[in-house]
Amino acid sequence: MKEIAKDMKKLLLTLLLVLFTGINITADEIPTISPTATYEGKNGEEEGQNYSGTAPLDVRFKANTQNADGWTAYYEWRFTRESEQEPYLIRYEENTEYTFLEAGSHSIVLYAVFTQGENRVEYTEEYWSTMTPIKISISESMLEMPNAFSPNGDDKNNIFKAKKYQSIVEFDAYIYNRWGQKLYEWHDPAGGWDGTYKGKDVAQGVYYVLVKAKGADGRRFTIKRDVNLLRGYTESNSSTGRE
Repeated sequence: MKEIAKDMKKLLLTLLLVLFTGINITADEIPTISPTATYEGKNGEEEGQNYSGTAPLDVRFKANTQNADGWTAYYEWRFTRESEQEPYLIRYEENTEYTFLEAGSHSIVLYAVFTQGENRVEYTEEYWSTMTPIKISISESMLEMPNAFSPNGDDKNNIFKAKKYQSIVEFDAYIYNRWGQKLYEWHDPAGGWDGTYKGKDVAQGVYYVLVKAKGADGRRFTIKRDVNLLRGYTESNSSTGRE
């Protein structure tokens, strides 16, 4: 069935080209495009026409052009936000890459024009009026930090790090002791502090964390709070060591 549909699509395209552009060539000689998006998903590298997830998201776009030998090609990747008419970004290359940092829904289409002498094949407004664009949806940002952790070597709650986060595009975190001395810093929301300073364990007690971050939706986070370092804590004597 897929092969029949593919052949019918080629035949229809050939008829349209003959009727509207005067091109007298077979379907197999017509340049075609089949745009795809490849990104890092939950199960590794994935390819698809739709993605819903968090920022930052790196995506590779490919035209997958066929039958273009002997033709002069022009490419125009158009990135448009939901509810907007004009693209916010245009890339003029056959294949391109982009990092999505802004929350919301993004629509991506590829305008392609192939010329060979007086022959001309276009994949522009008329083509995309009946085709489905690539859709990238980036969620709103969120960031939560715990108030305690227990670096006691039991492989549970040993690292002080973000409790929950999504669509965080800028992140800076700092740990201080009670005298205001900076003990540690990290700049990736997936990172964290293991309760050491210059390779040695710090004493059990109360420390202080300062976090400044920015979400894909422009939201700014400033978190200032005490951090309880509990070396004697285990999950056998309490249900949790974090809020």
